[in-house]
Amino acid sequence: MIGIIDYDAGNLRSVEKALQYLGKETIVTRDPEQIRKADKVILPGVGAFGDAMKKLQEYHLDTLIREIADSGKPLLGICLGLQLLFEESEESPGVKGLGVLEGKIRRIPEGEGLKVPHIGWNSLHLEHNGRLFRNIPENSYVYFVHSYYLEAKAPEIVKASTEYGVHIHASVEKNNLFACQFHPEKSSETGLQILKNFAEMEEK
Repeated sequence: MIGIIDYDAGNLRSVEKALQYLGKETIVTRDPEQIRKADKVILPGVGAFGDAMKKLQEYHLDTLIREIADSGKPLLGICLGLQLLFEESEESPGVKGLGVLEGKIRRIPEGEGLKVPHIGWNSLHLEHNGRLFRNIPENSYVYFVHSYYLEAKAPEIVKASTEYGVHIHASVEKNNLFACQFHPEKSSETGLQILKNFAEMEEK
């Protein structure tokens, strides 16, 4: 069973449908006991960093996610979910993130010919043998929708990166924690393989 955390953020159903297409059993919930019973947990989402942290705190999900992170159970953050796992974001100054991973979320700088938000397909440079990217070829394309990007503190946790006017840490992995800035559930066969890899992950 894969638990998808519901904190009133968008895009939960797209993730659920992609996993169901893969034949995986899922539950979309904010019930702490249901989330604890899940074999794996996904924190998806689109929206603003500050609003999302407020909702997580309101539903007491912030402490639960930290508990899951410490438990060894596989946890995957997607898009806003990736950003929330880190310490802070330029989108919401003064708001602390979950802080289970070290790094900051920066705004994508405006540049000639580059629109912000960044919406579209970009190729990934794979590094450090990320388990999410098993059977994924180098330079595979995935779908992004974001105005902010991750700058991870420890380069060794970065498993995929891309370029969009700036070097973007597109996916990270540390022990049982995984996160993607892009949307695997909207990234065609490549994205489905990434979700399949996560769904078949063992506890670490």
